[in-house]
Amino acid sequence: MQIAVVGASGRTGRELVRTLTAAGHDVVAVVRDPARLAGASGAPGEVRVAEATDVAALAAAFEGVDAVASCLGPVPGESPHVLRDGITAVIAAMDRAGVRRLVAISASGWLVDGDDPLSRYVAKPILRRALAVANADLEAMEQVIRASHVDWTIMRPPRLQDRRGTGRYKSRRDGNVRWAWTIARPDLALAMRDALTDRTAVGQAISVAA
Repeated sequence: MQIAVVGASGRTGRELVRTLTAAGHDVVAVVRDPARLAGASGAPGEVRVAEATDVAALAAAFEGVDAVASCLGPVPGESPHVLRDGITAVIAAMDRAGVRRLVAISASGWLVDGDDPLSRYVAKPILRRALAVANADLEAMEQVIRASHVDWTIMRPPRLQDRRGTGRYKSRRDGNVRWAWTIARPDLALAMRDALTDRTAVGQAISVAA
């Protein structure tokens, strides 16, 4: 497949580019600043420049690809609606470019479905207050995705860690993964790679952890 990775210069985006390239996919890295890809392992087949909210530029970047993987994340100092606005532009650009398959990163922290008692009743009530703005943006982003007509999959990881991956992960489609609170970025990238080619993942929100 030819897969466009939006946010390819970020920490998770870099891991996804590396993982997809190693699996033999043709990767198009969609970035705001190509210089941020310098030194990344697993170089993409092509780099295309686009702002995350520029529909015309994104549509040009998506030309000819089979799928889009969104690794957009909040950036300190930027709009509190960056995820909602970014995915809105991504989906509009996919429509223009005729691309249907989308896998997008969200998070599991704003939800309690399937959680163990410690997470549900102790940790998350505290975090919910501290992360109210970020959680609202995640929820709004997911609403935009669900209301679209693309073939979407939402990936919900817990806390992301910058460490070596294990090469495996746990997943659940009817709630969060119990008693698992972290995942290494390479393992999230592996889960996204698998979801991109899994037709049963279409229309699913998948929680992943390691």
